[in-house]
Amino acid sequence: MTAQFLYGGAGLILFVLGLWSFLVHAPLLRKLIALNIMGGGVFHVLIAVAYRGDGVTPDPVPHALVLTGIVVAVSATALALVLGARLQDEQRQG
Repeated sequence: MTAQFLYGGAGLILFVLGLWSFLVHAPLLRKLIALNIMGGGVFHVLIAVAYRGDGVTPDPVPHALVLTGIVVAVSATALALVLGARLQDEQRQG
C-alpha cells in the first residue's frame, strides 16, 4: 500500500464520517465539527492527488489549495462559532 492510497483512503473515510455526522446530529456545534472533519478529508484527498510518483516533485497546485483551504476553514469556523454564540444568546433572551 502506497502513501498515496493511504492518504486518499483516509480522506474518503473522513469525508464519509463527517457527512454521516452532519446528517445525524442536530446540535449546531456538532454540525460545525462534522463540516471541519469533511474539510480535513478533502485536504487528504488533494494531497493524495498531488503525488506524481517516486523521484518526481509533487504537483504544487493541490498543495497551495490545501494551504489556502486551511486558512479559509479556520476563518469560517471562527465566524460560525461567533454566529452560533450570538444565536444562542438571542434564544435565551427571547
